[in-house]
Amino acid sequence: MKAMILAAGKGERMRPLTLTTPKPLLKAGGKPLIVHHLEHLRDAGFRDAVINHAWLGEQIEQQLGNGKQFDLSIRYSAEGEPLETAGGIVRALPLLTDQGDDWFLVINGDIWTDFSLSDLQRPEQDDCLAVLVMTDNPKHHPEGDFRLEADGALTTNGGSKLTFTGISLLHRKLFNGLDDTAGKLGPVLRRAMTSHQVRGIYHKGGWVDVGTPTRLAELDRQLTGGGQPA
Repeated sequence: MKAMILAAGKGERMRPLTLTTPKPLLKAGGKPLIVHHLEHLRDAGFRDAVINHAWLGEQIEQQLGNGKQFDLSIRYSAEGEPLETAGGIVRALPLLTDQGDDWFLVINGDIWTDFSLSDLQRPEQDDCLAVLVMTDNPKHHPEGDFRLEADGALTTNGGSKLTFTGISLLHRKLFNGLDDTAGKLGPVLRRAMTSHQVRGIYHKGGWVDVGTPTRLAELDRQLTGGGQPA
């Protein structure tokens, strides 16, 4: 199975830091955010990664190269103008599924987590097309995204919703009929939820949506100090 790191965003909320540095290369705990992901992928047994990029993407390729330094093989899906999340995944599908495996892992490049990626396994249900990692709602997103039912299904209805971490296991069929103008991943997932094709698992450990300079500085302070963000 291959993995994809979504790294094509312009990082508008991270300005001025992202005026000269792509957001995935911003550092926390002494290393770029995307390097944390690459190390976690390696430790979970992944060997092949695909990274999409657009804004200042050449810096990402220059710094990460072919992945040999991380014991990974890295290929790139260059977008020019950044596509939305679902569109970026569709563009990269030929790279993600060229070895005959229709499942692949996707992780947002602008998060930090201590979630063990090896815990994200193919579902037992034949009709399932996506498994999402969910976590408690952060202060800046108190309403959450989806409800995790007792049987593991994810729904858009009801209270007590959790937040989608940006980590998922997706099946190629989820994108049937879509092209790289598909837009964001959220609507694609919501449509699949109406057919009961999306499941979730709960992560109670550390997770940070590194969406602003303040959150990046706080994450860096915690990691540098030897602590683990809540």
